[in-house]
Amino acid sequence: MVMSSSKQRDDINLAIVDYLESHGHAQSASIFRQEANVQDENADPARKAQLSGMLEKKWVLTTRLQAKVLNLEEQLKQRDREVAFSGPSREKRVPDEWIPRPPELFQLTGHRMPVTKVVFHPQFNLIASSSEDCTIKIWEFESGEFERTLKGHTDTVQDINFNSSGKLLASCSADMTIKIWDFVNTYECLKTLKGHEHNISSVAFLPSGDFVLSASRDKLIKLWDIANGYCVQNFSKHTDWVRTVAVNEDGTCFASCSNDRSIIVWCLATKMPKMTLLGHEHVIETIIWVPDKFTAQILAFSDDSSREGKTNGDIEQPQQQQQQQKMSMLISASRDRTIRFWEVLSGCCVCYLTGHDNWVRAIRLHPNGKQLVSVSDDKTLRVWSIEHRRCIKTLQAHPQFVTSLDFHSKLAFVVTGSVDTTVKLSHIVISIGHYSFLFPLFVAVQDSQHFSLLFPYF
Repeated sequence: MVMSSSKQRDDINLAIVDYLESHGHAQSASIFRQEANVQDENADPARKAQLSGMLEKKWVLTTRLQAKVLNLEEQLKQRDREVAFSGPSREKRVPDEWIPRPPELFQLTGHRMPVTKVVFHPQFNLIASSSEDCTIKIWEFESGEFERTLKGHTDTVQDINFNSSGKLLASCSADMTIKIWDFVNTYECLKTLKGHEHNISSVAFLPSGDFVLSASRDKLIKLWDIANGYCVQNFSKHTDWVRTVAVNEDGTCFASCSNDRSIIVWCLATKMPKMTLLGHEHVIETIIWVPDKFTAQILAFSDDSSREGKTNGDIEQPQQQQQQQKMSMLISASRDRTIRFWEVLSGCCVCYLTGHDNWVRAIRLHPNGKQLVSVSDDKTLRVWSIEHRRCIKTLQAHPQFVTSLDFHSKLAFVVTGSVDTTVKLSHIVISIGHYSFLFPLFVAVQDSQHFSLLFPYF
């Protein structure tokens, strides 16, 4: 305990007497004056005036200082946590680059065979994963709890996707069926769509949610009416296994990629191909559309010297019609180990990224539109600067091939799935120079039937 001097004690006692008297507690002031031997009648008038109201002022000041100290202590703890995770940053972070707080560890019973696809629910804190074990599993990633298993397919579940509202989940399988699942009430299969004659590798909802597209090893793309379960249109132009279908933002077009090394852009209104994009030297595993708000930004990063190829469209469009159409972009990833950026209207590859040492299996655009994240059979997750066209961070994501990748639509999370049967979650945690990138926040445990979540609290 800190001892006060005789003068300090006298000042404190005078301040207490002043407080009691000024608040109408004359009797209490008289008793305190007698017990504390306060000789205020002999006190210096200037000193008494200085001490008037001092007790309340000191109390308010002390309360403010305590709050400030607590705030500074919390900031210091946060800095310590940042250094523990990733080392100090040299520039002020924006919110989506903040370091997460220490994670909590969860262990979940997982898939028994390789994970083929992982996807975040668009509304809830859920992850869906599909696997070669014929199942779809749902996980609550905040609590780390296993929610349920969706069973119905009899062979590898190749792809899963939610509709925009998250009320429906579509899955496709090597059993040559597509299933539509109720994701609100019963979690049961509402429809089974049959018509493909080989392994179905991709499924995607149209923005309206009334139709789905599917791609298959039978070289066909099919458009399905969910209400009646019928195939309403076949799209046939690829000469080999169609790997992925992706629908643009407004649902007017979709793109497909294939083992035949081509990307075809289709018009849904005319049911005809608009453009064929050529340039990859091996199977194209996946494609994604660039959101319209980032198209101009990414095109600005490219220049004429980086453009490759020439228009390879099957349907030549009049120059006036081309000028009236909005610019749109696709990004593709291939077994040739490259990632390419395409300007759809011209059919040109505007730039490409190299650095992976094996097949590139999945790609997602960072929410800021400036970076791209990719995963590969080289077991890594890589973060790329689109502007500088180079890899700015490489993470050893899994001990085996990484098969799938997804970004959370609202939170700064990315989830990956692997042949090692595990799922991993990562978060944007650091900014160095002009770059922000990802760190893993949950990792697999030793055996092949479990994975662990490390969830960041905000």
